[in-house]
Amino acid sequence: MDLQRAFVAIILSFLILVGYQYFFAPPKPVSQSPQTPAQIQQDGTGTAPAHAPTAAAAQASTATPLAVDRNAREITVDTPLYTALINEQGGGFKSFVLKNYRNALDKDSGPMQLIQETNPAALPVLFTLDNGAGGFLPTYQAEKTSLSLAQQGETGALTMRAVTPEGLTILRTLRFQGDSYLIDVTYKVQNGTGKPIQVSPALCLNNKPFAHASQASRYLFYGPTAYINGELVETKPKKLADGPVVLQGKVSWTGYTDNYFMTAIVPLSASAHTVTLQGSEDQVRSVVSEGILSIPANESRDFTYSLYLGPKKLQVLQPVGNDLAKAVDFGWFDLLAKPMLWLLNFFHRFSGNYGVAIILLTVLIKLAFWPITQKGMKSMKNMQKLQPKIAKLRERFKDDPAKMNQEMMALYKTYKVNPVGGCLPMLIQIPFFFALYRVLMAAIELRHAPFMLWINDLSAPDRLWIGFDIPYLHGIPVLTLLMGASMYLQQKMTPTTADPTQARIMQFLPIVFTFMFLNFASGLVLYWFVNNLLSILQQYLINRQAKA
Repeated sequence: MDLQRAFVAIILSFLILVGYQYFFAPPKPVSQSPQTPAQIQQDGTGTAPAHAPTAAAAQASTATPLAVDRNAREITVDTPLYTALINEQGGGFKSFVLKNYRNALDKDSGPMQLIQETNPAALPVLFTLDNGAGGFLPTYQAEKTSLSLAQQGETGALTMRAVTPEGLTILRTLRFQGDSYLIDVTYKVQNGTGKPIQVSPALCLNNKPFAHASQASRYLFYGPTAYINGELVETKPKKLADGPVVLQGKVSWTGYTDNYFMTAIVPLSASAHTVTLQGSEDQVRSVVSEGILSIPANESRDFTYSLYLGPKKLQVLQPVGNDLAKAVDFGWFDLLAKPMLWLLNFFHRFSGNYGVAIILLTVLIKLAFWPITQKGMKSMKNMQKLQPKIAKLRERFKDDPAKMNQEMMALYKTYKVNPVGGCLPMLIQIPFFFALYRVLMAAIELRHAPFMLWINDLSAPDRLWIGFDIPYLHGIPVLTLLMGASMYLQQKMTPTTADPTQARIMQFLPIVFTFMFLNFASGLVLYWFVNNLLSILQQYLINRQAKA
């Protein structure tokens, strides 16, 4: 394959990979049809396998409005990281505000709110004994109406008590930590009726899309997510329109995520669980089922979980364990992307500016590939020198392609030129580019992170406001235009072996890339611009060396 075909193949590969990242969904989970009661065989103690869901779980839809208990109070929990409101009716979280994050870039937009619901029956974290069927919503009595943790290392607990129509008592204990988004919760179900009662315990997590706008969220996954059997399972919300999706096995956690935030339930018992996903793109309901079991007379059973409501940030998720850090996933390029994210944070610790950190990371990557890029550029320069001889061979053997290829290979061997030597360095760098692409598009570190001048959010497209609205753009994409100009200059300096027609076509590439980058995160555009400048410098040094 000659050089021009190799270069065209690289461009096509780039466009295909970008198109995949934008328009194709993550791998679809393998769902299993829920078992019916006839398929569930209880053992001698009346306990079914923990992974066996009931028909009610498969048929239950998102919770319908119930009568509001006017006597139910709201319990306030305040920590250095968040403020939560818990409704006594059902015990769900009515509000969960993250103090260190804002809904939008505007400082008056208010702190980040993870909950967009007021119906008590549809709030996150509802414990039921009917496998989420929603037949009864107990009103708890809390021991106090507020809990405040003023210091990072402080801990506190909140106990709530409710009684079901069957006479079962539910003691709910929540344990909070001042320096963590993780909440431990225990449900003790006591049977004081004098006879065994069969129950189907489940914890329900209801979610609407989080209250923040993001350009990246249009292209990256958001919706129900679970880590089951050692695998991250992401289910597109629109798939739920076809019916419930049931996931079975070892459930490390299940919840709702987008590119920046997540809510999750972590079942702590060793037994297998069933996760039933229901709803639509507007609202998703995840039901974590414990199975069918019987509580003997005058005995009790405990059900323990951990809850996580907070940022999807590796530095926060790794210390809490429970495989929650697996939620930060960069797809095919995860193995390369996570070290790059670490380096980005490393440079930020010294510079205090993520824009500067991106520049330093770009320089580091460029230096790492400088030798092979240098070799590739020199190979392209040598190929350019051979173009007159190659043109003569093509004219001479235009009616004999086999002979022409034979003579061209002999020419390459004589002058010790590799026809694809200029392309191989680019091919090697493509995985690293896409790894950094995923990091800069999805890392919460760049959300609302300023760089300089008009670039005040590295996770959003750059726009310079000029006093009036520009249709579609709403401002001048200065950095993107500079990136396109640098790409054009780099192209003019780079040797080409393409024929005149192909060369004219290639001249349109900077324009195509400029339009493609218009709505990319400014952090990614900054990387590409700096990389172009470094490539221009390298090509300049090679061209000067060739003239010497």
